[in-house]
Amino acid sequence: MKLYYAPQACSLAPHIVLRELELPFELIRVDNRSKRTADGADFLTINPKGYVAALQLDNAQVLTEGPAILQYLADLRPEAHLAPTTGTFERVRLQEWLNFVSTEIHGGLGWLFNERFAEEVKTQIKEKLFKRFAVLCQTLERQDYLLASGFSVADAYLFTVLRWAAGFAIDLQRWPALAKFQARIGQRPSVSAALAAELA
Repeated sequence: MKLYYAPQACSLAPHIVLRELELPFELIRVDNRSKRTADGADFLTINPKGYVAALQLDNAQVLTEGPAILQYLADLRPEAHLAPTTGTFERVRLQEWLNFVSTEIHGGLGWLFNERFAEEVKTQIKEKLFKRFAVLCQTLERQDYLLASGFSVADAYLFTVLRWAAGFAIDLQRWPALAKFQARIGQRPSVSAALAAELA
């Protein structure tokens, strides 16, 4: 498999999961501006959407969209328990969290990257985002992970996008449960290894 990634992007989540599962993969860096890979290939021929993550399988099929990639990977090694079994209610709960993180946290923080937005607009975005942080805290104040069963692909995704908060002067210490969550996930060997590889 080949994982197309960009440093500091949401592609960190599947990168973490690949390392958690100890699956063999090749890491290929993408320049988000030029849409070129590190070896000069046109990334748009791999993912016409133009953004990471993209996972190219050994059969040449390409998967895009973080939640889909994360579930695909987890199902390759079900014994690792990074996703509940397909067809169970617990799996639906995982999908619920993946969608919440994708639309409300990833989406909310993502808007803040737009340099054309006035500060007043960004303030409104943050106010809405902070309400979503409060929802996360309701769960993370009573358990260590989004699912009661333990670490899952949803946690890798949440950790990845919450890392962007500091870049927008959002101090997660205002939400102790989120700060503790980030510290907890950051201590996992897979996370340390993925970050080291991407920042090398």
